[in-house]
Amino acid sequence: MRFFPRFFPQCCCFAITLAAGIVHAAEPGVSDTHIRLGMVNAQTGAASGLGRAMRDGATAVFQEANRRGGIHGRSIELVVADDGYDPDRAISETLRLVEEKQVFALFGNVGTPTTNAVIPIVEEMKVPLVGAFTGAMTLRRPVVHEIINFRASYDDESDALVQYFVSRGIKRFGVLYQDDGFGNAVLDGTVRALQRRGMQLVAKGAFQRGTTAVKAGLAALIGHDLQVVIMAGPYTPVAAFVREASQAKLKAALATVSFVGTDSLLQLLGTEGNNILISQVVPLPEERTLPIAAECADLLARHVPAARLSFVSFEGCISATLMVAALRRTGADLTRERLIRSFETFERLDLGGLQVTLRADDHQASTAVFLTRIADGRIVPADLAPGAK
Repeated sequence: MRFFPRFFPQCCCFAITLAAGIVHAAEPGVSDTHIRLGMVNAQTGAASGLGRAMRDGATAVFQEANRRGGIHGRSIELVVADDGYDPDRAISETLRLVEEKQVFALFGNVGTPTTNAVIPIVEEMKVPLVGAFTGAMTLRRPVVHEIINFRASYDDESDALVQYFVSRGIKRFGVLYQDDGFGNAVLDGTVRALQRRGMQLVAKGAFQRGTTAVKAGLAALIGHDLQVVIMAGPYTPVAAFVREASQAKLKAALATVSFVGTDSLLQLLGTEGNNILISQVVPLPEERTLPIAAECADLLARHVPAARLSFVSFEGCISATLMVAALRRTGADLTRERLIRSFETFERLDLGGLQVTLRADDHQASTAVFLTRIADGRIVPADLAPGAK
């Protein structure tokens, strides 16, 4: 009988260890050999260039991690679903991946209205959502525990655009915006940027998501003696507006934010887009002296040879690199909560020349904004003189 008291704690320890093992094994999307991630974004439709480029950049990084032995012996499996840049489809596809496909985390959503639509799902089901291609403040303030952002916010981008023009003596601003969460985020960010400088927005015009019906929005901007119009939309309606504005002899300078999809916009406009100012949240992809740019270009060539390093695929690559770093830091005992806590420990983490910081009270890794413009049908730094090569 004296053996039992000594044996009982050992039994308890064994039972606790076994129970912990069962809990670990039951973590959705994690097995001894795989970590399943889900990507819900536009693979078809007017914004599909953004979704496919995010997929390409992330795929290159995840496949390279797998080639090197995976994450603590586990391979990353990326399951991609198409929401067509439609919030209702984003909800249904997210639920399908979380409930049926049992993904461990979500990665690389594209768009403010679609990402906003799934916030209640990630909060309720405690599913991490990492690296969404949107700068909406709804994903940043207040901090949503499950959401980790890489990119600068639309407030950051709007402020950089306003500062660029104000420093050149421009005072009369207008905004053309997609009438949804994305467009309103850029509109609000622009208004706040102007107010910080003692200025007001002069005029605004809107268009509906999923259309190129921009004539009414243009009409709302004409006749106000605008010096600049900041455009908030994806590449297809923005290209339509640029052409309509040219025909209407709108004299204002034109600018837009990174969500436009710079490379897709350039394909649509070519030299018609000359002098459009575009804010970016990643450096020029051609800046190969930056280690992360050279690495992402090499990884795309190796794993997704049909793709090239664009602004969007570069962001997908960087966000995936951050994801891999967090998965590695979390360790072999991988849970959703431990992953979030790992992200929150990054202090000036060097991602090949880009430094990022995340904390429990700040889930936005970068505030960097890079200004570019179209010149001679190509993308150059904004401060490069016209005609310079």
